[in-house]
Amino acid sequence: MTKKEAIKVFEEKKVRTVWDDETEEWYFSVVDVVSVLTESVDGRKYWNKLKQRLKEEGNQTVTNCHQLKMLSTDGKMRLTDVATTEQLFRLIQSIPSPKAEPFKLWMAQIAKERLDEMQDPELTIKRSMMEYKTLGYSDSWINQRLKSIEIRKELTDEWKRCGLEEGTQFATLTDILYQTWADKTTKEYKRFKGLKKENLRDNMTNKELVLNMLAELSTKEISEVSNPENFDEHKDIARRGGSIAREARIRLEEETGQAVISPLNAKTVLELEQQNNKSIKEQ
Repeated sequence: MTKKEAIKVFEEKKVRTVWDDETEEWYFSVVDVVSVLTESVDGRKYWNKLKQRLKEEGNQTVTNCHQLKMLSTDGKMRLTDVATTEQLFRLIQSIPSPKAEPFKLWMAQIAKERLDEMQDPELTIKRSMMEYKTLGYSDSWINQRLKSIEIRKELTDEWKRCGLEEGTQFATLTDILYQTWADKTTKEYKRFKGLKKENLRDNMTNKELVLNMLAELSTKEISEVSNPENFDEHKDIARRGGSIAREARIRLEEETGQAVISPLNAKTVLELEQQNNKSIKEQ
């Protein structure tokens, strides 16, 4: 299974999903869906009770559900029950909720959007912009973030070209990049920003995004001309690419007297913007 994880947003609530390229199916986190429909603080407890009842009734929907690793609230990848769109449609019938019908329409729209994107990749960018807008991000930040996604993909495509595998090897090289230009590993960087399960790049400031893009772009281009033959050579190239961004970061900090690496995260920034907008209106 070639999996692509994504976070979908229904009425400002996040639903973890995975797209399977082979079966061309979306898999939704059942716990997240249950939490949305029941507005439960602990969707897992509700789902465990419902799952037991459905099993006793011989419901095949539960029997056919399987598990995939998804990012949990503690920041680790953990197995969680997932269901396809068809399975969720049947499962929703067992959950009394006024949100059931709107949620079904939302799922159908998600499925349609993916099929449309496969025909026209530009729609992926437009969809991402809308999702970030829904979460409250500014237009300038969204443009920067989308560019960072493009550069990241170019780097991972280069790693794939060289025969590297997604997962541990990608994570190790990414860790080296962060450690080199930002003086923090991925975990340290996220801890500095007060993050757990959130995506680190989604919580970077514009300056942080720009320097991370420089590190990744430099690493990709050095790799293209060096054609590394083993993983140790890839690690060396990641350090060289990261060093270019590190030098830029240090120079900028010297010129401005301000630290580039910021403890600010998206939630904090959005709250500050809301407070500023409220103050302006009150004046």
